[in-house]
Amino acid sequence: MRVKIGKNPLNKGQVRVISSKSDAHRSLIAAALAEDESVLFVDGWSDDLEATIRCLEALGAEIYKEPSGIEVVPIRRNLDKAAVLDCGESGSTLRFLLPVAAALGRHTTFIGQGRLPERPVSILLEELAKHGCSVTGDGLPVEIDGQLESGVFTLPGNVSSQFITGLLFALPLLEGDSEIVLTTEVESKGYIDMTLKTLKIFGVTVEETETGWKVPGGQSFVGPRMRFTEGDWSNAAFWLTAGAIKGSVGCQGLDMESAQGDRAIVSLLEEFGAETKAVLNQITATNKEMKGIRIDASQIPDLVPVLCVAGAAAEGKTEIYNAGRLRLKESDRLAVMAECLKKIGVEVEEGEDTIVITGGCNPPEGEVVIDSHGDHRIVMAMAIAAVSLGVDIVIENAEAVNKSYPSFFIELKKLGGVVDGI
Repeated sequence: MRVKIGKNPLNKGQVRVISSKSDAHRSLIAAALAEDESVLFVDGWSDDLEATIRCLEALGAEIYKEPSGIEVVPIRRNLDKAAVLDCGESGSTLRFLLPVAAALGRHTTFIGQGRLPERPVSILLEELAKHGCSVTGDGLPVEIDGQLESGVFTLPGNVSSQFITGLLFALPLLEGDSEIVLTTEVESKGYIDMTLKTLKIFGVTVEETETGWKVPGGQSFVGPRMRFTEGDWSNAAFWLTAGAIKGSVGCQGLDMESAQGDRAIVSLLEEFGAETKAVLNQITATNKEMKGIRIDASQIPDLVPVLCVAGAAAEGKTEIYNAGRLRLKESDRLAVMAECLKKIGVEVEEGEDTIVITGGCNPPEGEVVIDSHGDHRIVMAMAIAAVSLGVDIVIENAEAVNKSYPSFFIELKKLGGVVDGI
């Protein structure tokens, strides 16, 4: 799908942000592992959440999307039928459920589409193989058989926090006690904190140590009969950045005390020089003169595409470092953002794990066509670039937004954005 975003700036306004995809993934899995049925309230939907539901159903859960909420009937533990889990393009679904399926002792085959088969999972698979599982393949498709056994699980902390989340969901189900030991500093810790919060809500105990976590075995997931998912700070960041660059945009439905690491967008926009104001569950970002800053991306990789756009609007240079993991996302996000920004006349320097943006945009005459490389965050970042930097941009493969935010272009229109092609 080709979508043209006009260069007209957005109107001053508010957006009701959709539920956090990260929180919804975790809530769905915990509810499927629980002893009793529950209802989840999720505002907004996406292809990634569909993938998690599809896989949980393949494992034996029954999930019904009703107007009043999502009813989750937990997985029956005595099932022994082989299952095929189609993870779509969702890295969270794959990495969370690999250990869970192994803990359930299910014979499962995991498949996926898009760039997912290229994303790393071998480190996690090696640990499963060391603890009682038979693993066929070191990447998708991969087959898991046998019963996961408790013990010490050793992982690097700087490859994917999703490996750790998957084990944190799985290990409480085992008979014996287990420990997760990290060999490097953890990155994206906010996502692990979200997992720990979900586990606590569902009655699961985990003890943090100097090198990781101790997880007692033999636990049960006993959660609330109803749960509301949090608003999504990752997606709110696009609207807040638009307000910070030009105008004023508010986002409603956010938890100001959330464990989501991408809540850091507020302090980062303030560091750029923008003005932010929080009232109850709404945060508003308003344009002020912005200056380039240095940003450590190790804990906030999903913010990098839109922070690149903020850098293009700021005076001077913005350096984003510790960003090498972005090359392993739905696209090589460092390379693709550099490519897209250069096309609209922004000066960009790309390093192995850095990207440096010099503020200022000198676009060519007429519309600029960019390729999103099928990456939802590239689509949204470049749409914000169009309305904030004043460039008519045609985005190829714009349907990628369905992965996390299908209503993105609808909200853009509500704020006065000119969108053609949907």
